[in-house]
Amino acid sequence: MTRPLRWITGLVAAAALLLGGGALLLNLLLPTDGELAAEVGARFQKASGIGLTVGSAHWSLRPSPVVVLSNLATEQPAPITARRVVIRPQLAALWGRRIAIESLEIEGAVLPRASVRAFRGRWNAEDVGAPGLLAGAAWTLAEVPLARLRLRDVVWIDRREIALAYDADVQFDPAWRPREADLRRAGVTPPARLRLEREGGQDRWRTLIDIGGGTWNGSTVLQVLDNGRLRLGAELEPRGVDIVALLRSFDRHAAVEGKLGGQTTVDAEGADAGELVRRLHTRTRFTIAPATLNGFDFAKAVRSAGISRGGRTSLDSLSGILDTQAGEDGTVLRYSAVKARSGLLTASGSATVLNRRLDGELAVDVVDGVVGVPLKVGGTLDAPELSLTGGALTGAAVGSAVLPGVGTAIGARIGQQMERLFGGDDKKKEPAKPR
Repeated sequence: MTRPLRWITGLVAAAALLLGGGALLLNLLLPTDGELAAEVGARFQKASGIGLTVGSAHWSLRPSPVVVLSNLATEQPAPITARRVVIRPQLAALWGRRIAIESLEIEGAVLPRASVRAFRGRWNAEDVGAPGLLAGAAWTLAEVPLARLRLRDVVWIDRREIALAYDADVQFDPAWRPREADLRRAGVTPPARLRLEREGGQDRWRTLIDIGGGTWNGSTVLQVLDNGRLRLGAELEPRGVDIVALLRSFDRHAAVEGKLGGQTTVDAEGADAGELVRRLHTRTRFTIAPATLNGFDFAKAVRSAGISRGGRTSLDSLSGILDTQAGEDGTVLRYSAVKARSGLLTASGSATVLNRRLDGELAVDVVDGVVGVPLKVGGTLDAPELSLTGGALTGAAVGSAVLPGVGTAIGARIGQQMERLFGGDDKKKEPAKPR
């Protein structure tokens, strides 16, 4: 069982065992609502080592078994909370001492990233146990422990304290494989939506993504390796995706305007679904035509031969490769083979972005494909900076004195190469780590 689902299973098991035990004893030993709330909290703490308070609980056997838990909160500095959790066990499975849940509905939950991470490596589902007179009974998980998961207004708070609300519907096959899944950003226009449709009984899913007024469709494959680890792979094709609308869907701001097309590959390897997400790597070959760069003015940077901030650059086309790698310090974005063209002006380069901080190099051609003025890229995505390095700046001054215009570019290029040859203060810096 994947770790992100274990705390759900523990909560479900504690409630379902209580309800199932009562059914077997023909209502004679069913707990009161207060006892049920206390027992669920106690068994959750025993399994995870983290306390859980349950504001209220209610169970019913008719017309079908149901457990309703309200106002849940973990005992953490930033608690995980849920307004309402509804568990619908399968009665036939309970009679056979198997834990099988028809549906689990979670409404109004808030999941702070640091609090969710605190459960890593702590969960012991076997400690949930069975209560009271059922303590010696052998309970097992059914082939499909959870048939359907429904999330409504579930808010994830990321490391930058950005809160994003999601809705989801997932139907499971055996081994926690989604038969169908639908994940949506709540209240976003145009829609931001991911759908998975399993192809037969294989670990392959048709993948449909609506984002930024366009699509990012393809297929996803999951492999179980010989050592039991999981490997995820996907091939996707973005079409007509408006970058500004895409990032706005996740409360981010775009440094580039335009519509994206290209090819994306996704890969990750891990022991469970949680580790797959934490190690996710993507590679996208992209083209944006036309495109606008916000915060960059190439012409101004070349003319001023100094630090340039602000402005816009309109481009006929922008292309390149974007690699993203998830990590503990955030997701690193690496741009390579970047090519930009606007009339006679062309530029090429590479850059790295971590926690919205920029570090890279560009060469802006003033004689098409012959001479490039070298520029450093720094600052942040919100306030980018273009500047000549120290050596390039000195070379530009000499070149301008010898041969105005093109001489400035040639001198800057020579100055940059001399600086690299003999060493300078402009060595590549590692992106700053988050505080």
